[in-house]
Amino acid sequence: MTDLIDRLRANLRAAGIPAAEGDFAGIAEKGFLSRVADVERVIAGLPSDDLPDYLDAGSLPARAASADPGAPPASADLQTIAGIAAQIHARAVSPVELAQAALARVADRDGQLNVFQLVLAERAMADARAAEAAIASGQYLGPLHGVPVAVKDLLDLAGTPTTAGSKILAGSVAAQDATGVARLRAAGAVIIGKTRMSEFAYSPGSNNAHYGPTSNPHNLERDTGGSSSGSAAAVADGMAFAALGSDTGGSIRIPAANCGIVGLKATHGRASLAGAVTLSWSLDHLGPLARSVADAAIMLEAIAGPDPRDGRTLRPAPAFRAGGLDGSARGLRVGLLGDDGTGRPLADAETLAAVRRGAEALRDAGADLVEIDIPEIDALRVVSPVILALEAAAFHTPNLRARLDDYGEFMRQRILAAFVYGPATFVEAQQARAALRRRMAAIFERIDILALPSVPDLAPPLGVPTPTTFTGPFNCLGWPAISIPAGRSASGLPLSLQLVARPWEEPALLRAAHAACAR
Repeated sequence: MTDLIDRLRANLRAAGIPAAEGDFAGIAEKGFLSRVADVERVIAGLPSDDLPDYLDAGSLPARAASADPGAPPASADLQTIAGIAAQIHARAVSPVELAQAALARVADRDGQLNVFQLVLAERAMADARAAEAAIASGQYLGPLHGVPVAVKDLLDLAGTPTTAGSKILAGSVAAQDATGVARLRAAGAVIIGKTRMSEFAYSPGSNNAHYGPTSNPHNLERDTGGSSSGSAAAVADGMAFAALGSDTGGSIRIPAANCGIVGLKATHGRASLAGAVTLSWSLDHLGPLARSVADAAIMLEAIAGPDPRDGRTLRPAPAFRAGGLDGSARGLRVGLLGDDGTGRPLADAETLAAVRRGAEALRDAGADLVEIDIPEIDALRVVSPVILALEAAAFHTPNLRARLDDYGEFMRQRILAAFVYGPATFVEAQQARAALRRRMAAIFERIDILALPSVPDLAPPLGVPTPTTFTGPFNCLGWPAISIPAGRSASGLPLSLQLVARPWEEPALLRAAHAACAR
């Protein structure tokens, strides 16, 4: 450890970043250097002349054509978008009344939970009145029209601050909407506010030195998970029907799992991140948190698609259309993860039982279920945080030089730890990613869907990060993944199941998720 600290100290000095001695002690104590040896081990085991991932088109599986099998099913559950949309369309429910109810819930509960960075009461009521008038005149826009939603506070909303959970950006006022926000508004959604998050999204917990943690609605002494903490809590507690979050190592799926809702990370490049504060250019994903799989599909359909403002979305890919959620998993080959490369149990007993129940529900819905070992997952969970750290360090270096003391302790020490790596490590990690992507593509020739835990344990105490054990690997790949509710533990906390599909296969992923939830 002393050698690593000395290397880190030298690299920070060379970068012109004035780190204090106390930060080096904190970095060691928090274990931010604990996987450096693992990184070197994984890299050493791979050919040094491989193309790095960003140059190796051969490491990407062929894109399958996604069909549009029909509209999401109507729902009688008025707590879901799918359920309330028909009532709004028929003018049996008023968007104004929905907005009033959402804002009343925020006023009643936000003091306990700490969900919202900014509540937009006046703007939300004006948008709700406009939605009601448009629907009355026959200009109905679709299932999100008049529905209260929230957005994570790293997405720009014109005329409001985008803090990204930080002190550094607290005075930064957006000139225009992020593309995801603009697309929600174009679909008629009523945005009631911007939600709390961990600082610069760089924690899988709600811990935030500037604005405090967000309590889990199921138990105020437990954490929501992060970094999309407020978005998950808003949906789980009834403040919004759905919310947008971002996911770089699990930041949609982890809080969804901890809060007992649905969290979807679509294929990298499926939804634009223009107007979002970056954590890691190649790992960031935008996606929905919702109360049902059908609602997640509705939200994704609204935000998906190419955007000239974000070159990541301009690769050829099939258009996404929500649909085909009929409760059947017939024809799908579902792999139930056994060994992940560690030789240890994947999760606690209650979580493992919930995952198996979910996989068996898919079998009962017509899927073929097979047990499968994927040791590549452990290698991916080593490589992904390195790429994240190095991209985040590149983004933050100017502020690290000029405003180091304005970062909270956890964020500051975690980002400083990235400088322990040498100049070749980023390219070597990209070479490893390309090799692992090819291996995973070969494995997914045998299965269509992978079933595994979203998180390895129940929601931790308030302010404690949740491990990215099973979420981070699929950011490294950029493949679509969803966390869905899978019952409750003996203590009453939510259990969850994660499902993963090949790139651009969101229709199959959502069909499987809906079938698992329907059983």
